[in-house]
Order: sequence, then structure tokens, then C-alpha cells
Amino acid sequence: MRFLRLIYSLYALGIFVLCMLLVIPAVVIASFFGKVRGGNVIYRICSYWSDVWFFMIGIRHRNLYEYPHDKNKQYIFVANHISYLDAPVIVKTIRQKVRALGKAEVSKVPLFGFIYRNAVVTVNRSSPAARANSVRILKSVIRKGISIFIFPEGTFNETGKPMKALYDGAFRIAIETQTPIKPVLFLDTWRRMHYSTVFSLNAGRSRSVFLKEIPVEGLTGKDVEMLKQKVQQVMEQKLREYKAEWIVG
Repeated sequence: MRFLRLIYSLYALGIFVLCMLLVIPAVVIASFFGKVRGGNVIYRICSYWSDVWFFMIGIRHRNLYEYPHDKNKQYIFVANHISYLDAPVIVKTIRQKVRALGKAEVSKVPLFGFIYRNAVVTVNRSSPAARANSVRILKSVIRKGISIFIFPEGTFNETGKPMKALYDGAFRIAIETQTPIKPVLFLDTWRRMHYSTVFSLNAGRSRSVFLKEIPVEGLTGKDVEMLKQKVQQVMEQKLREYKAEWIVG
């Protein structure tokens, strides 16, 4: 089984690279249209790329909505983070104008890094100045009418708990820009690709669950901790209800 999974993972990686090479020319052209318009087009291209890739490798993705979702409304999307597959699942899940916050290191990957830099807001977590600049960029993205996507756990959850402790950033930005929080659950990425290795990839289902939006009207900087705990409580409760497989006990 390990050998077969290795072969499958190499096949999936090959298809991923092939799809990337096919979309590079369109991404280069779109990049000339600027960070806003061009970025929106590049994100759309990435969503088509993910559609083809998921189909070719046998991962069946579905979005589930516990409440109606308005794609014309701005949100700060937050999701649990537990797999390398979480990144491509973002573009399968969020089908509206959005920018995700991602690690700056990924932008150094040849070819893919060019697409990445034009589709996400990068952050160097080791630098306070870089983190502050990323926050400023995210706020400017919101002012331009575009939603943002953040993994508030920061890194993979390897605790066996529903989620790790959350960072303040997403919730502080939500309050300062008065943008509602939209929690999303990634239920199956842990099963499809374990965080321990990229060669654990396997075919099967993938589900994203949109939870009820959490409004921030009237909240101030003093309410950041309260908002953060509220979101974490809601997400953890739902992860338990959906029987997320990584939860121990």
C-alpha cells in the first residue's frame, strides 16, 4: 500500500506541475492588469486549475452550507489548518473575489512562486515589521471590496485537538474593518494528505462546510479576545459534530 500511495502521489504531483505549466502563460498576461484586477483573474485561473487537478487525481470536492452564503458579500474567511492540501482546497471552496494570507517562503518556489505571489498576500512570520505590513495590505484588500482568507491557527494543528489556539490577527482586522467573520471547516484534508508528508496523498472525498457568519458590528479593540474565543468555540463544536478524524478523545 505504501508503494502504491507513493506512485499515486508522484502521479498527482506530475499532473499538478503539468497543469501549472499550462496556466503560466495566462497568469503572466493577467499579471499585467495590476494587483486588483489581475489578481482576481489569477485567482479564477487557479480555481480552474484546481478543478482539473482534483478531477484527474480522483478527489471529489463538495461545499456544504449550514446557512445560505452570499458570494457578493465581503467576509474574513477563517478555516482550520491541518494539511498541505488545505491550500488547493481554498480555491475549490471560495468561489468569489478573495485573497488568502500565505507563507512568504512558498513564493520562492520556481514558477509556482510567481503564481503564488500574484494570488495571495504573503507574510514572513519571523519579522514583526513584515507581519505588520501584511496586515496593512490585507486591510487595503478589504477596502477594495475583496474578501480575505486566513488560517488563524498559523501552522498545522498536530495536537489531536479540534484546533490549536488561534492568533489575534484575523479577528483584529475584522473588528477594525467591520467585516464579518465566516468560519469554514476543512473536514477531509487530513485524511487526503497527512501533514507528516506530501507523499501521503490519496483519492477520496473532500468537504468544506460554511458555517453561519459571525457579525462584528459595534465591536472594538477590547473585544478581540472575546470574538476569537467565540469563533474558536463554534468551529471546535462543529468539528466534533462532523466527527473530524484527527480529534483524539
